[in-house]
Amino acid sequence: MPENFRRSAGLRRSPHVALTLLLAACLGQASAQAKPDDSIAAAQDAAASAPVVNSSMDAPLFYQLLVGEMELRTGQAGVAYQVLLDAARRTQDEELFKRVINIALQARAGDQALSAARAWRDSVPTSLEAQQMTIQLLALLNRPAEIAEPLSALMALTPQPQRPALLASLPRLFQRAAEPKKVYASLTPLLQQAAREPGTRVAALAVQARLALQAGETAQALELTRELAQAAPELDDAMQLALELMPTRPEAEALITARLQAQPQNNALRLAYGRALARAQRAAEAAREFRTVTETSPETAAAWFALGTLELDLRHAKAAETALLEYLKRLPEKAADEDAATANTEARQQAWLMLSQAAEQRGDLKAAESWLAKVDKQHRRIETQFRQASLLARQGKLEEGRRLLQALPETSDEDVRAKLLAESQLLRDAQQWQAAYEVLARASARLPADADLLYEQSMMAEKLGRLDEMEALLKKVMTLKPEHHHAYNALGYSLADRNVRLDEARELIVKALSYAPNEPFIVDSMGWVEYRLGNQNEALRLLRQAYAARPDTEIAAHLGEVLWVSGYQDEARRVWQEGAARDPKNEALKETLARLKAKL
Repeated sequence: MPENFRRSAGLRRSPHVALTLLLAACLGQASAQAKPDDSIAAAQDAAASAPVVNSSMDAPLFYQLLVGEMELRTGQAGVAYQVLLDAARRTQDEELFKRVINIALQARAGDQALSAARAWRDSVPTSLEAQQMTIQLLALLNRPAEIAEPLSALMALTPQPQRPALLASLPRLFQRAAEPKKVYASLTPLLQQAAREPGTRVAALAVQARLALQAGETAQALELTRELAQAAPELDDAMQLALELMPTRPEAEALITARLQAQPQNNALRLAYGRALARAQRAAEAAREFRTVTETSPETAAAWFALGTLELDLRHAKAAETALLEYLKRLPEKAADEDAATANTEARQQAWLMLSQAAEQRGDLKAAESWLAKVDKQHRRIETQFRQASLLARQGKLEEGRRLLQALPETSDEDVRAKLLAESQLLRDAQQWQAAYEVLARASARLPADADLLYEQSMMAEKLGRLDEMEALLKKVMTLKPEHHHAYNALGYSLADRNVRLDEARELIVKALSYAPNEPFIVDSMGWVEYRLGNQNEALRLLRQAYAARPDTEIAAHLGEVLWVSGYQDEARRVWQEGAARDPKNEALKETLARLKAKL
């Protein structure tokens, strides 16, 4: 028994109150309060006519409870636990078992709490609460291998209509389990049995799929999700699981698209699907889903905002402005409460910032300034300063813009990181590669363990032709953050673009795709390495996939080149023209056109 359990008092309630309750139970009545003289007779008559209820507590039990509470009062929690647990076993009193478990938990003695819960189960095997408490404590103590037996007992005691709800509570109970694979393995036999019963089939499939996902068993999770979608097509459980599986199991997306084909008006699912596509950097496809919602349900403000964000990312400035203005129209002027008012204010501020950026993309700097003037600059200091600096740079005042960013305060490492990234981005937009590299080198020196800063520095090293340094920096990023898929992709693409170490390049890009399947820029890199390896048909397939997901100008340059050399020159020109319309200064596109001596 832990030392802190022996010493801990563990008693929240006054011992005098506890003793009073014990005495009241022993005497069979509460202590009477004083009454006015004229009511004494009536009270005596009522007492005389009331039936006598004797307490079942005998003298030894009373003494045992009294000793337990007094030991607890003097800090002997371990002794109190033993004395009261013995009393609970003798009386089979469920409230007394709860008291004993509470004493152990307050003393941070989890094993003793579990022992008491098991004693409770043994003493009162039909108690639902005893089974539930045992399961909760086993989960808390990370002992999933022991859960199947009490859970089976609990299922048997639970009325049939309530069993689905019982099963549905399991993922929440184990969502922070230290060993989710063991949880999944321990509960699978019981859940498979429940899935064979009509009344619990849907709940069991949903829970098993969720536990498999939590355990990282994505193949099993996908298979169970498919079964669930077939068993309960009217419910959203399978769709939620499919959305969560999309990043690691691209096949799950087919379940979502099939449901949307069957239920085209399911805007809640369409919005969730659009957000999942946006997270996967599939901006064009995400915009398509949000656009569909705005067409079928124009009052849905969230769809307009998401569409505006994506159109801005795709450099469709006019379309972004249209969507964001529609969003602002739908924000209520008055809010129901203070929290809603704060959220509306934040939303407006963000929309104004984005409208400023869209106007800048169109080259309308006056409109950009006008939108920016509406924003609370104190609350969104870095964002507004960056936009202001960008406007200054567009007017030939780059150094003034830099000074504006350099004046930002540094109250934390995050402030340092944000302001230096903002300054480097300003210089990158102005194609000042050396200055951007120097800013990022200073940032990395101040925050040497920041993988993202090192990655950005590597990109500037590449721009400066320092390829060995770029490779060394990217390998350092991979060491600091092994799941940094951008680093694998960047190095793999650089090798492919230089037409060297192509097998290694392919391995690096495959590694990147393992972390971010279907991410368009990585798919583009894979298409480019396949092109360099001479696999033109596969290259075309991949590059078309990447361009459809994100019609970026650099992807357009790659797709256009492979189309051009494959004999599809008209299609190549169309793709290049689309890319040039978005970003006419794009270096990759200009280099490609010059090298192939192609005219738009």
